[in-house]
Amino acid sequence: MTSSNTQPAPVSPYLVLGAAIVLPASGHVILGVPVRGLQFLFFTVILAWVTAKIAPPDASFIGRHAGGFLIYALSVLDAYKLARIRHALRVHNAAQSSDNSQGGITPHT
Repeated sequence: MTSSNTQPAPVSPYLVLGAAIVLPASGHVILGVPVRGLQFLFFTVILAWVTAKIAPPDASFIGRHAGGFLIYALSVLDAYKLARIRHALRVHNAAQSSDNSQGGITPHT
């Protein structure tokens, strides 16, 4: 039987970063938190619409949709951060489980 403590290896943070850059919310979907990705996508669209309505008519495309671009950038950073944390925890737990010598310190008896 397999132990219940084994978890699948986390997805590469760079794969998540690339997916999040190419398609908004896809990095969160890859990480298994699609609701969080959809929330970011929803607020991206809403803030892009709001800034398009309040921006001056002579503003550039990016200026007219700056709110959406801001949330999009935060979404990319959030997906990458979650992936890096999961990867670091996996590496840390693997290093701790393989270190049985306790750093040369013996328990006091």
